[in-house]
Amino acid sequence: MKLLFAGVLILSSILTGCKKDNDPDPDPSNTEGLVFVGQAYTNQGSMLVKLYASDSLYSAYSNLFIELRDSASSEVISNAKITLLPQMEMMGHAAPFENPSSTAAINGLFPCAVVFQMPADMGWTLDVTAKDLATNNEGTARIAFAVKSPTLTRTSVITALNDGSKIVISYVQPQEPKVGMNDFEITLHRKETMMSFPPAENYTVEIEPEMPSMGHGSPNNVNPIHTGNGHYKGQVNFTMTGEWNINLRIMDGSEAVDTTSYFVVTF
Repeated sequence: MKLLFAGVLILSSILTGCKKDNDPDPDPSNTEGLVFVGQAYTNQGSMLVKLYASDSLYSAYSNLFIELRDSASSEVISNAKITLLPQMEMMGHAAPFENPSSTAAINGLFPCAVVFQMPADMGWTLDVTAKDLATNNEGTARIAFAVKSPTLTRTSVITALNDGSKIVISYVQPQEPKVGMNDFEITLHRKETMMSFPPAENYTVEIEPEMPSMGHGSPNNVNPIHTGNGHYKGQVNFTMTGEWNINLRIMDGSEAVDTTSYFVVTF
């Protein structure tokens, strides 16, 4: 009886092992915790493009994620070249954006970003052009969606004091501020045309936090420096909870670009 039982266990183990070997690979896409924005099929190339975001879309710097699938098999495409074109058609302009930095998906998703300068009820579209590097299939999908107005202003367009150019300033972090030192980050983009917003990479940025209700600032702040692609990163020190203004001073060499912009942070 013991020998028979042992034989059953061995056979069961073999069959289980064979079943696992024959199972299809798990779907690599992981969208847990993300907000589904919309989807569309490419005009050619037989692909389905799904758009996700890290949060609901507001007029702000927004982290986006592209999921690309074969429209016939529904299999995730993990190696592709993807380029974006965000547009607000009713206003006739595009927006600053960041294409995926790699042709290899991360957990089945291609991270990217767009700075939405203004809110609109279904007024924004995102053209996603994708090329499947395994098959060379290529096509473009257009996804339409709404962008809401945030409680606190998180992006603004200013006129540079030194040359009259338009600069888009966007708040990135801290998203969850705390008492003490916080990573601080903004993006700067220059408006060349209604459709072109290249990163502004050669500015100097100074920050000065103040708490208007208490009439004081804070020590030990680290001015942001350019780290690439229009991103300026530093640190801001909040000495207590409440409402803070982070005042910006943006310079182009010895010339002032902007001295009045600020972002409000409250916690």
